[in-house]
Amino acid sequence: MFKKAFFLFLFIFFLFIGTKLCFSENKKKNNDDLYKEVELFSSTLAIIQNEYADETKTKDLVYGALKGMLGSLDAHSQFMDPQAYEELKMDTQGKFGGIGIEITIKNEFLTVITPIEDTPAWKAGVKANDRIIKINQDPTQGMALNEAVRKIRGKPKEIVELTIMRNNGNKLLNFKIIREMIKVNDIKSARILEEGIGYIKITEFRQNTYQEMSNALEGLYKQGIKALIIDLRNNPGGLLDSAVKVAGRFLEPNKLIIYTKGRRSEQNLEFFSDTKAKDLNLPLAVLVNAGSASGSEVVAGAFQDYKRALIIGEKSFGKGSVQTIVPLPDGSALRLTTSHYFTPSGKIIQDKGISPDIQVGEKKTIEDKEEAANKRPLEVKNAQQDKEVAPDISDYKTDPQLMRAVETLKTIQIYKNTK
Repeated sequence: MFKKAFFLFLFIFFLFIGTKLCFSENKKKNNDDLYKEVELFSSTLAIIQNEYADETKTKDLVYGALKGMLGSLDAHSQFMDPQAYEELKMDTQGKFGGIGIEITIKNEFLTVITPIEDTPAWKAGVKANDRIIKINQDPTQGMALNEAVRKIRGKPKEIVELTIMRNNGNKLLNFKIIREMIKVNDIKSARILEEGIGYIKITEFRQNTYQEMSNALEGLYKQGIKALIIDLRNNPGGLLDSAVKVAGRFLEPNKLIIYTKGRRSEQNLEFFSDTKAKDLNLPLAVLVNAGSASGSEVVAGAFQDYKRALIIGEKSFGKGSVQTIVPLPDGSALRLTTSHYFTPSGKIIQDKGISPDIQVGEKKTIEDKEEAANKRPLEVKNAQQDKEVAPDISDYKTDPQLMRAVETLKTIQIYKNTK
């Protein structure tokens, strides 16, 4: 039994990291250390199988060990069993059953990156950086990310209950949210606001985002656009190459937009704008907030470094690491952090975020106003109780961040005309 367990764990362990160690300068020492640690794991596995009170399955033990191994690395690395891997592949299709939130592990808490606009979570009042303490009364402490996703998702029209800690523990909120089929549209809104100032809302970066944005821009040019606001608030990111294309449309050709650095040379990549830039002279303002992450931060960071646009709003989320998906023979997979994003000037995004050029707070909700007045906090919320969370673009003048962008671009136009 011991010998069988030893070789099983040895095979799995080398599958992940054996190839990396062969390039080390201290190859022999590292391999010696590896053998000792693998022996420790295999000994533990054999003891559990022989001595534990209940009979165990080797696969369950190995999966548990792999989850712990990946979970000890960082918030974004994880081991996915076959079911979790299938759910991840379903994500990329842009349609799934759930409540419409992007989540991660941050400071050991299950944390909302952003609610997706016009989804049940958004309408209920869930916010970026909310910490999810319970899902359907199950505590989330120690819960793996893929397990949390699985619990939140489910059949449409069923209720999922979240207990959320907000404002560093000053408030606990209970949300009962009805699941829906979530369909993500890349471009939510494209219109002229006033005096030739255009507005485009990008909700995520997916395969067709660049083309959809280009189509929207063509329509705005026909309406006489003179300046543009790109709204990346609550945009959790998506495909890196899509974000690079979007940024590249407004930058000069062959400009570095983002680069990655990892431990291995092949993980050090650079991404440049192509030669098809079309909007070099269009004044830009970009809106970001705490729900702007990953690809949104790539775009905002490049524009800020090249002084191509004014970044307005609040500090972004700070999700600037690259995960590589490594399928495994049994249908499971690794989601492994392999490098980090850096803006053209060398600023790291991970855990730092993008600080706006002009800091403007979000519109206060009814709940925020009550809290500021030291009134009793609202304890239970549902999708009908907080109508002020999502600014209505048809009434954009009530959105302080958007209005600051409008006023700033007006000032730039006045300056250009005077000059």
